[in-house]
Amino acid sequence: MPAGPGNPVRVAIVGASTLRGKELKQVLEDRNFPALDIVLLDESLMVGTLTEAGGEPTFIRALEADSFEGVRFAFFAGSSLDAEKNWSAAQRAGAIVIDLAGAAATSDRASIWIPSLGEILPPLPAKATNGSAQALCYSSPQTPIIIACTLAAALANSSPARVTILLFPPVSERDQAGVDELEAQTTNLLSFRPIEQSVFDAQVAFNLLSGYGESSKPSLEETRNAIARDVAKYLAGRAPIPAIQVVQAPVFYGYAFSAYAEFVAPHPPGQLEARLAGLGVKIAAPDDPAPMNVSIAGESEIHLARITNDPSIAGGVWLWGVADNLRLAATNAVRIAEELLAQAAV
Repeated sequence: MPAGPGNPVRVAIVGASTLRGKELKQVLEDRNFPALDIVLLDESLMVGTLTEAGGEPTFIRALEADSFEGVRFAFFAGSSLDAEKNWSAAQRAGAIVIDLAGAAATSDRASIWIPSLGEILPPLPAKATNGSAQALCYSSPQTPIIIACTLAAALANSSPARVTILLFPPVSERDQAGVDELEAQTTNLLSFRPIEQSVFDAQVAFNLLSGYGESSKPSLEETRNAIARDVAKYLAGRAPIPAIQVVQAPVFYGYAFSAYAEFVAPHPPGQLEARLAGLGVKIAAPDDPAPMNVSIAGESEIHLARITNDPSIAGGVWLWGVADNLRLAATNAVRIAEELLAQAAV
């Protein structure tokens, strides 16, 4: 639910020039978040870039000692390195940190939060340095973690014997550099010219990859392991942990996934769909086509096709879905801030 009326607060976005940062700013505006001022911060290379916030022209500023002065919410949407270097400074200035970059997820002082799952899987409290429970920082998970945790939460009551999720990340997960490389590779391959491979160290255009080249960092295996780690940390034994595999897809935007769940006895797909819908997942109507990367662009929810039974295994079901990778992650982060404002108003 969009933020309601209240005292406007100052917001900072670190990594404002990244795809995540731009989407986050747009979501804040679309949801009418009560921001008195949105401070756009980034690395020195992007400082001085003219942009807009709230319909007003503004410039991207450099990260400095006083960048977080008066800031209520500091969103970290750039690199994990920027987050690691600066989130403590934001906290010292009195800001509530919401990290989209993944740096805070490995810290015991950060609480991973998916508001759409709050009623059945509330965020686990973080630990302060003195051992007391205190959320010093909130980690807003990236899209594949939200997808995996949502599926696990919806299926938990049915006690599945196993859940497997195959994720197909778009190149925009590697920010604008990934988008540019896929575009250049596609053009050059069609023109029979050598291709650029500085991001993936492999041909991603017209291809599916189970791994990147050796010089690509992080590797696809490291990406998979980080997703699995954060999913397990958030679920924390409260729902079955799914097996996760990642295959790089030659698409620009939209995180697609295929999932398989197996139960001891046949399970009605309609019952599973109802549980997923209760967690905010959009289920396709019976006559609608299955969701695609293109069809869900700009949508804030996970979109799922109708669940189908496996033709060979009595208790097996298949799920296919897609989410706008940038929009879903940004919306989750803004919802965290909205929830905190609502709690403060009580």
